[in-house]
Parts: sequence; structure tokens; C-alpha cells
Amino acid sequence: MKNILLPTDFSDNSWNAIAYALQLFKDEECNFYLLNTYTPIIYHTEQVLINPEQFDLAGPDAVGEMAKKNLQEVKNRIEKEFKNPKHTLVTMAVFKTLIRAINELQVDKAIDFIVMGTKGATGAKGVLFGSNTVHVFNSVKCPVLAVPEKFNFETPREILFPSDYNIKFSEIKIKPLVDIAKQYHSRVNILHVFYGETLSKAQESNRQQLENLFKGSAYLFHEVKNKNISHAITDFQLKARINLLVLVNNKHSFFENIFFKNKINQIGFHLNIPFLVIPSK
Repeated sequence: MKNILLPTDFSDNSWNAIAYALQLFKDEECNFYLLNTYTPIIYHTEQVLINPEQFDLAGPDAVGEMAKKNLQEVKNRIEKEFKNPKHTLVTMAVFKTLIRAINELQVDKAIDFIVMGTKGATGAKGVLFGSNTVHVFNSVKCPVLAVPEKFNFETPREILFPSDYNIKFSEIKIKPLVDIAKQYHSRVNILHVFYGETLSKAQESNRQQLENLFKGSAYLFHEVKNKNISHAITDFQLKARINLLVLVNNKHSFFENIFFKNKINQIGFHLNIPFLVIPSK
């Protein structure tokens, strides 16, 4: 049984992500938690945003009631368009910041995946991921699947997994990727981009560990030399018709750290496929 968290702001963008999740996990028994976080207008003060629990919000408020109503409408739409006896839907309207609500629910409900829509900042043509999405990537300890705006579901037959082999991979770390690959008989394309250096002993060991972990799945190793990582990812995903991009977000890896801090906006304009971020811990 998988537990999937679906944050929504009731936009078309968030509905698109919900529809993607329902189709991706259509053959699995899942609990889907539809989450809307809100702050009533009357309480829009700096103090309450930091410590909302100290205020007496027990009585019904217009914003909270509207959130519950909208969540019920989303649930009704799901049951109408994606009726699935394997899926259980739970609605949650929460007066908290998005990150705090996600972190608490991740522990309380043992969340396996968060699936959310992505939309670039208004007017920022080179940006795919808005600040909320990037903040979730870097702040939660759970795999996050970001679905680009207007992306229609595609079976993830070809998965792109870039790595510099500086991470010690483990079965539990790679499990979200392996599970998807096995379910859809996908091919995992492991992409190593480098600038002339040979692999160190540690990198060789980590590469071998990846090979062991992907046994039972189709996989290929690819080497790209002397090329910008963002361009290599963009070129590869277009050439190979990639349906899903996966990356481990490891703050101790130079490659992953540089990618998240400096490269994510650069690939955004060209990246139009779902993007799964797996935390390192």
C-alpha cells in the first residue's frame, strides 16, 4: 500500500499533477491525501505565519470552509474521471505553511511520494520550477515528483538518471526509481557527464553498486564528455524520448549540489517531462 501526498491550490496545474499521479499508480493500492494549505486573510500577520498554533482558530472560518469545499469538489472529480477501487481518497485542509504541513504529514502518514505541479515564475521564461517547488525539493525527506504544466501522462518507458557516481547508492535510496522501472518495464538510462577525468576507485565502486541495484531491470550506462550538464540532460532527453527524469538530491555531492543551486533554472526552459527528486537520506 502506497501513501501519496497531492498538494493542491485548485489550479489547472495542480489538477494536472493529480491526474498524472492517479494514472502512474493506477495498478497499485494507494491512499491519496489531497492537501490544501491556507492562511485566512484576517490572520495575515507576520506573527501568525510564524506561530499560527497560538491563535484560537477552532471556529469555522470562511477560508478554511472554502478550502474544504474545493477539496471535496476535487475528490468528486477524481471519483468521476478516475474511479479506481484500489485508490482511497482523503481530503485535508490545513492552516499551516506548505513545507511544515508536508513534513508533518510525511511522518504521520508515512508518505511514499509527493506529487505536485510545477509552474515557472510569471515572466521568467527560463524557469520551469517555481520557488515553492524548489523549496519542497530541498526541504522534505520524501521523494518528490514534479509534473510540468500541461504535461499529459505518458508511460515512463525511458527514464533518465544522471549521476557523477560520487554518491554511495543503497537499495532504499534507489527503491522509488526501481519500483517504477519494474512496474512499467522501463529502461533506466544512467548518464555520466565528465570533463576528461577517469573514475576514481570510489566512483567505480558506486557505479558497480548501481549496476547491482538495477539487476532485474533494463538499464544502460552512457558517458558524455566535455559538455555542460544541463545541456547534456536536455539533449539526451530529447534524443532518447525520455518520459521521466530522476535525480538524487545529495547535499554532500558536488555535482548534485551545483545542479540544484545553479543549474535547475538553466534546464527549466527545455525540460518538459516529469522530474523525480529522491532525497539522499
